[in-house]
Amino acid sequence: MHAFTQPSKVIVVGGGIFGVSTALHLARLGVRTIIINDGPLANGASGRSLAWLNSARKRSDAYHRLRLAGIDRYRTLAAKYPDARWLRFDGGLTWDADNDRNEIAEVFEYERNLGYHALLLTPSKIAETTPGVDASTVTPQGGKFNPGEGWVDLPSLIGVLAEEFKALGGEIVTEAGRATVNVEDGRARGVSTSNGVRWDADAVLLAAGGAVPAIVAEAGQHIADGTPIALLVRTKPIKHPLKAVLNTPRVAVRPTPDGGFALDSAWSEEEVGVNADGSYEIKPSTLEGLLREASQVLEGNPVLELADYGVGPKPIPGDGDPVFGELQSIPGYFVAFSHSGATLGLIAGELLADEIATGKRHPLLANFRPERFSK
Repeated sequence: MHAFTQPSKVIVVGGGIFGVSTALHLARLGVRTIIINDGPLANGASGRSLAWLNSARKRSDAYHRLRLAGIDRYRTLAAKYPDARWLRFDGGLTWDADNDRNEIAEVFEYERNLGYHALLLTPSKIAETTPGVDASTVTPQGGKFNPGEGWVDLPSLIGVLAEEFKALGGEIVTEAGRATVNVEDGRARGVSTSNGVRWDADAVLLAAGGAVPAIVAEAGQHIADGTPIALLVRTKPIKHPLKAVLNTPRVAVRPTPDGGFALDSAWSEEEVGVNADGSYEIKPSTLEGLLREASQVLEGNPVLELADYGVGPKPIPGDGDPVFGELQSIPGYFVAFSHSGATLGLIAGELLADEIATGKRHPLLANFRPERFSK
């Protein structure tokens, strides 16, 4: 083992929440850091995420603990920006389909036993707890309300973090094209981008969303990939009382900073077509269907109009769990590849920056190391 020396220069590949959050934490630690992105900041999954802040339903204890730490950092941020329209903690309401797979009562019990704040509400009780929902669409088993949950608008947050990063001397390079990590003498030595530029560094964090498995494969490393193509629809602003995030059988809904709603669902994802040239095909009926499903769960069934939509890869590792930390066989080569980028964005950036700057592996990330995929 070589003695650890703090890297004097780190390159972060990716301008989404993991990349920008880690870069800012590195800059706060006094490490010279450059963010390199293929396009503008937040042009990937962070720009089209439902960005629901939660640790709801069932998952491993280690993942639950990491997500709770993630929510805690957002609480601190919300106290710093109490009037931010881009970060709200107004709770989350979930109901399941009316069939034998309805788990609402069981999940409520499970969460309650963990001490995760949850209320089981009959449809008639929903309006007084969380207004703005058409309770006639809630299935008879009722809904589960989690008062501690929230949502964040990631492009807004990334903008705030990037401003502080630049103020601390950080450098941001956008429109650099696809990046390849340069591995020489068995360790990461920097990055080459498709626009022909080579950047040298002592350590690299690869936080390029859905592209991570393909880029690490260039260095002979394997990370299992379960990334689907996802669709997020945004509506035009509308006056409406809903403040909570809704997770319903046919649509998920969250408010947006401008007074509209962001919408997604499992069924609409499946309707996205991928053309031979890699572009995406969205049927008008899919967009109209999402708007209609959202209208049905909202009080007053308002007419929702399409403002815009985002489509592209939603990063999900093959086993569903996050992948954070240094590649075991390539010193100086770190990765961040995960679902739930919003919930984990701040805590992952903090812990990864700490590992890059100190060489110490953080125990909260012990279950999420990339080496679990090594053949």
